[in-house]
Amino acid sequence: MLDINWLKTFVTLAEYKHFGKAATALHMTQPNVSLHLKQLEQATSVKLIDRNPFHLTQAGQRLLESSQRTLLELQICQADLNAINDLNRGTLTIAASDIISRLLLIEPFQLFKAEFPGIDFTLLNTTSSQASELVKNAEADLGFVIAQKQSQPLHFTELQQIKWCALGHNLQQWQQEAKEPKAGALNGLESEPTLILLGHDTRTRDLIDEALPTLKLTNYRIMEVGSVDAQIDWAEAGFGVAIVPAFSVSSKTNLSSIVTPLPDFPTTTLGYVVRQNQILSKAIKQLLQWVSDEIIRIHKE
Repeated sequence: MLDINWLKTFVTLAEYKHFGKAATALHMTQPNVSLHLKQLEQATSVKLIDRNPFHLTQAGQRLLESSQRTLLELQICQADLNAINDLNRGTLTIAASDIISRLLLIEPFQLFKAEFPGIDFTLLNTTSSQASELVKNAEADLGFVIAQKQSQPLHFTELQQIKWCALGHNLQQWQQEAKEPKAGALNGLESEPTLILLGHDTRTRDLIDEALPTLKLTNYRIMEVGSVDAQIDWAEAGFGVAIVPAFSVSSKTNLSSIVTPLPDFPTTTLGYVVRQNQILSKAIKQLLQWVSDEIIRIHKE
């Protein structure tokens, strides 16, 4: 009989390819990692790892594939058992981007803590793509994402449509100059605008890149930053024009920059992902209701 703890150690060791790093990740001593591997090899009667240089044997690779599936299934099963029992204690792990969590989740989280004081929730600050992967691998119970496509083994539920806007000065002048170039028409403006965009590792940037031709700018520079809030800050400081979701500026009351709607940009969706056939606990259902209420409240303001 193979011990689950041995399998966890083996999978972690295969991931880090280093006994010391695996021990740190598992909060174990290095000798205990070696002991687990020895016990696993004795139980299976095969050599699983060659140490110098580190690599899995053919038997080790085969066991790794089964171990990963087994551990994932057990993690998913435990989450479902917790949901079935409607536990009032435990941990709820949520993955969301910084802009989504700060604009939509703070008040629902406050209500959640008051209603379910025995449940600790962990917020993972991620991109939408990373949030989807965390839910897929049962490392998060719930993910709030932008532009998610229905795909196995995830189920996506839309919460609202997202429109886009440009935040910054002089965009219309640059567009007019691109349409009807005239000598000296820029009146001291830079020859080409700077567009402040998220980095290429985000799903939002993929959508934006496809839509940039609708701005009808002849030339432009791109400044990449790591968050929507950074886009807004740099645009407010006069470094360019930020292309951001309209909901990200709707709650900003002291903006000095011009906000220009971008109706030609294709709308996308904001929603949440869970694993298909995942059993949602009472706590998760209530949190999702509070998030929906928050979205309605924001739209009314």
